Amino acid sequence: MKKVTEIFDQKPRTFSFEFFPPKTPKGLERLYQTAEALAGKADFFNVTYGAGGSSSKATFEIVVELQKRFNLPVVHHFTCIKHKYDEIRQRLEQFKQADIKNILALRGDPPADDPDYVQGPDEPHYAYELIRMIREHGDFFAIGVPGFPEGHPNTPTKELDSKYLKVKQDAGADFVITQLFFDNNIYYEFRDRVRKVGVTLRLIPGILIITDYPKLIDFCKTCSATIPDFIKERFEPVADNPEETRKRGIDWAIQQCQDLLDNGCPGLHFYCLNKTEPVTTVYNALDKD
Repeated sequence: MKKVTEIFDQKPRTFSFEFFPPKTPKGLERLYQTAEALAGKADFFNVTYGAGGSSSKATFEIVVELQKRFNLPVVHHFTCIKHKYDEIRQRLEQFKQADIKNILALRGDPPADDPDYVQGPDEPHYAYELIRMIREHGDFFAIGVPGFPEGHPNTPTKELDSKYLKVKQDAGADFVITQLFFDNNIYYEFRDRVRKVGVTLRLIPGILIITDYPKLIDFCKTCSATIPDFIKERFEPVADNPEETRKRGIDWAIQQCQDLLDNGCPGLHFYCLNKTEPVTTVYNALDKD
């Protein structure tokens, strides 16, 4: 199995799609059907990991199955919260045995049933510590990290957030997949800001297509992503009209994605919510040359 960094060496742009572990067998089958439909468009897939490692077994099994079925690299999310050092080392050996070569390293969120969880001395506290542990295996793994164009919600300033990203790069990170955003100027400012502190990593923009505006409002509150006024003006009047919301969401996503590609972005990472549409429509509409 390839590392995604090998693909980066061959392609100035990549297109990738993110899945989450579903809770039902029906949902799992839909995930694989979606992956089959997207496999011809994807350079790699990506599978998320529940808070506190709550979906770790499911994530691992899905990553293994996706790689087996489609012969595509799959990035395995891996958080350090609620994981002891010995457990992390065991998991990394498990990844190697399963030919999982791509990891997205995160600090992670505490589980919902223990929101005030505090890491102990036998656990890494920060993502850069997890990255260093992964790098104990040399270049076997390609390591991605999340990027926060508006700054991490727990970091006081964007400037400090940029420095933290540089720390992750220095620890051994290879690439960045960003949090969702809707105003491309936020991404361009992020790109310029982190470059100034010496971050040279590939910064892949994360894209979420708007299909349900009320749910989007709730989701953006949880991840501290801004909904710009021009998005509110476009979607609030049709918030109770799913068909028109979907149409406007597709139109805006095509416009947003094309602008990013036209301005030198190294590809796109779609949060597809385990669904083939509307991400396929948006992808097919783009000028990718």
